[in-house]
Amino acid sequence: MQGFTPFIIVVVTFLVIIIASAIKILREYERAVVFRLGRLIGAKGPGLVFLIPIVDRMVRVSLRTVVMDVPEQDVITKDNVSLKVNAVVYFRVLQAEKAIVEVENFMFATSQLSQTTLRSVLGQSQLDELLAERERINQKLQMIIDNQTEPWGIKVSNVEVKHVDLPVEMKRAMAKQAEAERERRAKVIHADGEFQASKKLKEAADIIASEPIALQLRFLQTLTEIASEKNSTTIFPVPIDLLKPFIERKEK
Repeated sequence: MQGFTPFIIVVVTFLVIIIASAIKILREYERAVVFRLGRLIGAKGPGLVFLIPIVDRMVRVSLRTVVMDVPEQDVITKDNVSLKVNAVVYFRVLQAEKAIVEVENFMFATSQLSQTTLRSVLGQSQLDELLAERERINQKLQMIIDNQTEPWGIKVSNVEVKHVDLPVEMKRAMAKQAEAERERRAKVIHADGEFQASKKLKEAADIIASEPIALQLRFLQTLTEIASEKNSTTIFPVPIDLLKPFIERKEK
């Protein structure tokens, strides 16, 4: 009886290992793509999953959104400007079976597709479009990548161009262009102000011409403004008509 004890221990250990390998626990965001003798039988999970030992094989697939950084790419735009551009892609697996069966490595495939699409789309755009219409380009990238990954059971929810690295010469040229544009706007604003001021001065001149007393009132107002400065000397002209009676009396 004692001779069977090691054998029983070995058998029990073997059975425990088999049972442990047959039971899998999947998290809420995971699915198990099960192959039985090499044939796909479907996806299982989440929770407790039972497999037939030796016969079944399982591949875990996460259904969470993946944030993939697209490496920096050398791009030549439509107007022959050399750039370095990188982006970020947000996608998730909707059909775990297709993600495993239809493509060898869906993560690597999506990354490569994103890189080539980024170079292709930006190569068809001009520099001004890339800088000013970023949202439209992002939507175009998302639509193209999503259409290509749909047969793999992958949904691309968003693509964002993250950083555009311009050459030093192009930065200098753009800085000069921006400075010239600001100077042009300043000159236009100044000229417009002069034009409006001249219109108001003309209206004021017309009023003064029609009402001579208005000129005297304006003169008095100017004297009041000058008198407010204590270090100023005010010369007040007196009309000769006011002094004429005194002059005539002296002559008599």
